[in-house]
Amino acid sequence: KQWYQRRVAITAGEISCAIAVSAAADKVPSIEQYAMRAFADALESVPMALAENSGLAPFATLAEVKSRQIKEDNPRLGIDCMDAGENDMKVQHVIETLIGKKQQIMLATQLVRMILKIDDVRSPGEGE
Repeated sequence: KQWYQRRVAITAGEISCAIAVSAAADKVPSIEQYAMRAFADALESVPMALAENSGLAPFATLAEVKSRQIKEDNPRLGIDCMDAGENDMKVQHVIETLIGKKQQIMLATQLVRMILKIDDVRSPGEGE
C-alpha cells in the first residue's frame, strides 16, 4: 500500500499570490514587469467577484483584506462571504485541494500565453 499525504490550500491564495507577484514585479527592471502586474491584477479578480457576489463593496473589501494580509503577514485572510465576522479562512474551514488550486493557476496562465502567442502572430491591421 502507498500512503499519500493529503495537501490542502486554505482558500485565500489569490490575494497572497497577487501580493507576491506584485512584489516580484518591483524587482524586474524590464518591460516584463507590466505583464507581471497585469497577472497580479487578474488574480485579484477572483476575490473581487466573491466580494461583489456577496453584496460587499468589492474594491473596499479587497483593499482592506489585502492591507491586512500585508500588515499581519497572514496569507489565509480572505473575503468573508458568509458575513461571519472572520476573514481567516482557516477559522472558517474554507479549504481547497492544493493540486486543484495549482491546476487552476497553471491553466489560466497557459490560456494567457496562448492568447499572447496568437496576438504576436497576427499583425495589426491584418484581416480587417
